[in-house]
Amino acid sequence: METSPRSPRRILVVEDEPTIAESLAARLRAEGYAVEVVHDGPAAVAAEAAGEPDLVVLDVMLPGFDGLEVCRRIQARRPVPVLMLTARTDETDMLVGLGVGADDYLTKPFSMRVLAARVAALLRRVERTAAPGTSIVVGDLRIDTDQRRVWRADTETQLTPLEFELLVNLARRPRTVLARERLLSEVWGWADASGTRAVDSHIKALRRKLGADLIRTVHGVGYALEAR
Repeated sequence: METSPRSPRRILVVEDEPTIAESLAARLRAEGYAVEVVHDGPAAVAAEAAGEPDLVVLDVMLPGFDGLEVCRRIQARRPVPVLMLTARTDETDMLVGLGVGADDYLTKPFSMRVLAARVAALLRRVERTAAPGTSIVVGDLRIDTDQRRVWRADTETQLTPLEFELLVNLARRPRTVLARERLLSEVWGWADASGTRAVDSHIKALRRKLGADLIRTVHGVGYALEAR
C-alpha cells in the first residue's frame, strides 16, 4: 500500500529587510520547506494566525511593533517554535527574547548553513516530543506527552515547545541533578556550553509558570526537578 508523501513543513519568515528576507526564504525553500514572508509586526501576527506555520523565523527589529511583541502574541495563542534573529549582541536582548517564548536565537551576521541547521534542530525537537509516549507523573506534576499538555495540582499550563521538552527531560529523571551542559546537548542539541544562559532563562520561565519550588538549582552544576 502506497503512502502519500508528507507535506513540506511550513515556515513563516518575519524580516523587514527585503534582501535578507528573500535570502532566508530562498535557503529554506532549497531545504524543502514551504515559506511565507512578511515584513512587519502586525502582518506577522496575522500570518501566523491564518497559516499556523510549523516554525517562525523572527527578526527582533520590526516596524509596527517589534519581534518581542510578536513572539508574546503568537505564543499566547498557541505554542509554536520561534527562532529569533537579532543584530544586537547584548546578552540581555537574548534573554528577553527567550523569556517571551523564543526557543532559539541567532545574532546577525550568521551563515545560512547555521540557520538551516538551527531550523532543522527545532523541528526535530517538536517531532520528538510529539511522538506517541506516555504520561509522566511526579508528585502533583502531570505531563501528557501525547497531547503535549501539562498540569500541576490540576491546573493546566501552556508551555512553549522548548519549555515542554526541557520539562519532560527533567521529569523523566526526577530529583536527579542535570548539568546545564547536558541539558544544552539533550534539549537544544548544542555541542558547546556557550548557551548556558539560555538554559537558565527557560528554567526561570518554567518556575514562573509552574511554581518556584518545582526545580531546584544546584549552584555551579545544574538543575533537578523536585515536584512533590
